Amino acid sequence: MIFSKTFRDDPHALRLLVSVRDAGEAALALAAGADLIDAKDPERGALGALPPETVRAIAARVGDRALTSAVAGEPEPAALPAAVRAMAGTGIGFVKVALRPGCPPGALTEAAGAAPGRLIAVLFAEDAPRAEAVPALAAAGLAGAMIDTASKDGRRLTDLLTPADLAAFTEACRAHGLLSGLAGSLRVSDIPVLAPVRPSYLGFRGGLCRARDRRLGLDPEALAEAVRTLRALPALEAA
Repeated sequence: MIFSKTFRDDPHALRLLVSVRDAGEAALALAAGADLIDAKDPERGALGALPPETVRAIAARVGDRALTSAVAGEPEPAALPAAVRAMAGTGIGFVKVALRPGCPPGALTEAAGAAPGRLIAVLFAEDAPRAEAVPALAAAGLAGAMIDTASKDGRRLTDLLTPADLAAFTEACRAHGLLSGLAGSLRVSDIPVLAPVRPSYLGFRGGLCRARDRRLGLDPEALAEAVRTLRALPALEAA
């Protein structure tokens, strides 16, 4: 499958994730050169899920020209598997789901089984996620883990967690064979700052929208700048 093969082809490359709300925005992100196109509803908080039919349209528009993912929301543990299964059936690549502290291991394992090799857990920076949580995610069968901000109130990822915290998290993901992502009101200027932390990808929405408002449309100039900045980075060294 393209979504796993491409990461393995160059495991040390940093990729750009752009969250989109419809097929039109997906086409815009694809044309700009985004590596991973992520389906998400910016009107519904940090991890608002789009209707399955909208996600299907996004997946169809992107095809095999880029990696894809979709948010499955913030369901309660008992509802995790069904939410993941529904989004996995849209033709999208990875499925992302919020993981709050205290989620029973059994629910997480069942959710991973609903999208084998495709589930990414989203941990929120406000919950102070630790690298020590990563082994359990790998044991449950997840494909990856990322850190995002839950409250879109102006606070950014780098306001809540230190570079050392983020580096420990991404290093733990690499050690356990998981993809890692970082997001949370990031700006283009954060790309060279966070690149040394060596995540698999950096996720953007508001920082690439008009007036930096995640509810407005994507800004083609900001998209182009983000791609240029990422491509200009020096190659990451293997650990």
